[in-house]
Amino acid sequence: MKLLKYTFALLACAIFTNCSIDNDDNEEDLSGETGELILKFDNSVGDQDFIFETSYSKSNNESFKLTNVKYIISNVRVTDTEGNTFTYPTEENVFIVSELNGNNAGEIYITLNDIDAADYTEITFGIGIDQERFALGADGQGDFLDLASEEGMMWSWASGYKFVRFDGTFSTDTVTDEPLNIHMGSVGEALDNYREVTLSFPNTVLVREENSPEVHIVADISKVFDGATTVNFADGYDQVHTDETETPIIASNVQTMFEVHHVHND
Repeated sequence: MKLLKYTFALLACAIFTNCSIDNDDNEEDLSGETGELILKFDNSVGDQDFIFETSYSKSNNESFKLTNVKYIISNVRVTDTEGNTFTYPTEENVFIVSELNGNNAGEIYITLNDIDAADYTEITFGIGIDQERFALGADGQGDFLDLASEEGMMWSWASGYKFVRFDGTFSTDTVTDEPLNIHMGSVGEALDNYREVTLSFPNTVLVREENSPEVHIVADISKVFDGATTVNFADGYDQVHTDETETPIIASNVQTMFEVHHVHND
């Protein structure tokens, strides 16, 4: 009986050892491997796809129509299942998401190259330009300074960037098609409206050399007006520029716009 027990114990040990070796052999070695990560931004109004010149209702019987929708995304970084964070290179880590540049479905693509291969669970990005980047001055902005100027994303009368630019018209119970201009940003160091958002992926994003996963991010524009704080055009939120009271409220509302709708790992 003792001999049988010893034999069984040795056999179990051998099986366990072989299984451990097999598991180690099956672990994917991703060291030194990189791949692409594609971010697809898709502007919406609630559960509707955003369309220029379409009238959308908001709270307080107000409505809006937009002819221009742009915002700056920067400091993109992704976190993997082990808690490691990969930050896209600083000099390239700033983008303008413009509805005018969308495809027929209104989708705007940003392709991030040479991302460390890993299994990623969340993404963080900034809305606008942080003070550290701004402090680099004109030379430190590289080509983005010219791009932002061309896209109308800089103040003409102050120092700094417009982080968000929504232009169009609004209507209420008493007025129709009045000008609407939401230009939220920072003004030097005096008014800092830079915000960041972290979004969890609904399933793990597998960045590999042989495939380019796609993250579909929906931006609900209605939350600019009905987000963390509800604002009304009739109360002065039809013209938002550099006001130190209004712009932080819009900045916090914009922070609530984004969610990851789905992920493709193909």
